[in-house]
Amino acid sequence: MTDAYIIDAVRTPRSIGKMGKGALSHMHPQHIAVAVLKALKDRNNLNTADVDDIIWGTSAQMGLQGGDLGRMAALDAGYDVKASGVTLDRFCGSGLTATNLAAAQIMSGMEDLVIAGGTEMMSYVTWYGQSLREAGVKAAGGLGTGNMRLQEKHPQSNQGVAADAIAAMEGITREDLDAFGAESQRRAGIALREGRFARSTVPVHDEDGSVVLDHEEYPRPDTTAEQLAGLKPAFAAFMDMPSRQDGPTFRQLINQKYPDLAIEPLHHAGTSSGVVDGAAAILLASKAYAGAHGLKPRARIVATANVGDDPTLMLNAPVPAARKVLAKAGLSVADIDIFEVNEAFAVVTEKFIRDLGVDRAKLNPNGGAIALGHPIGATGAVLIGTALDELERSGGRYALITMCAAGGMAPAIIIERV
Repeated sequence: MTDAYIIDAVRTPRSIGKMGKGALSHMHPQHIAVAVLKALKDRNNLNTADVDDIIWGTSAQMGLQGGDLGRMAALDAGYDVKASGVTLDRFCGSGLTATNLAAAQIMSGMEDLVIAGGTEMMSYVTWYGQSLREAGVKAAGGLGTGNMRLQEKHPQSNQGVAADAIAAMEGITREDLDAFGAESQRRAGIALREGRFARSTVPVHDEDGSVVLDHEEYPRPDTTAEQLAGLKPAFAAFMDMPSRQDGPTFRQLINQKYPDLAIEPLHHAGTSSGVVDGAAAILLASKAYAGAHGLKPRARIVATANVGDDPTLMLNAPVPAARKVLAKAGLSVADIDIFEVNEAFAVVTEKFIRDLGVDRAKLNPNGGAIALGHPIGATGAVLIGTALDELERSGGRYALITMCAAGGMAPAIIIERV
């Protein structure tokens, strides 16, 4: 097997994911992907006819986000028609899975130059879904939508309710969650002030060349735990809301499997991932291709892994995924310098720290999705780039990146700075 190397990683700034409020919300989803694909091409003087494939993650493949976004965006970005593309969906893990598959293609010797990444315009997805509902059209859904047989086997609830259920099960308090949310904002504020994201962040331009967005819109770095303590839980209304007409409530779905679990609403906007729009892309190459074309590797892919876990609790797979990828790499928790774990909800990362005994200073040192936002299909690629930038800034060697995905899954990857 040959090695797969990361040559470059880029991402857009993240804009508020509400139609008409975020700077990117008026754009076509493919246009946001174009921004990062063009940046990779220009920054690395790529001959795009050499790109074997573009593996793209997009979770909500509906409307403008449907139709193989990776291939269409590459054509719009001026890539040679020989550069093929495919778009996949592993819910929140899509961008990370795209990178893992790209690395596997190179490591197997089947391909030499692959781009991985993802896009999610949550402003558009929300608007599109609402438009269908208002028109009386049933939108395509996930999590076994309409499959009552599956729900009987594996009841799947609202993700926020699942987060609150895990907190109850693990004895993680509202104060613990609020402290984590405030720390994410504090760290992100420092990172932004010090320009720690500058190398990877590229602006988004409109068709006339004007800059649409060149900064992060979502963070509130002055947020304190005391302020968060005053926020009302976001998922209280979902607890006893029917999951479908005349069906069980979201609380009852979890209690079908965990009948004695008393779930209290704890998470809120300040301890949940931000709703944003954004895209990210990673350029990977074999050692032979990089050497022949003057591309300087920044990191080596050490190991990748996928894990499935309980779909009812839904959010607990990052811990077993981390253990699996560490075992594949022959490394221990102590060997990892940077952990990037998606802050889907504060309970996910808090549990990760406690279960694995991770040094808090090593996990999401520049903040995470609570402060910066979570553009679903793009986030995995964002986190890999963030980890790589931090390894280079701090002089660390290894980074482990993982994230929960709906359905009770988690992909993971370990990279080594070179």
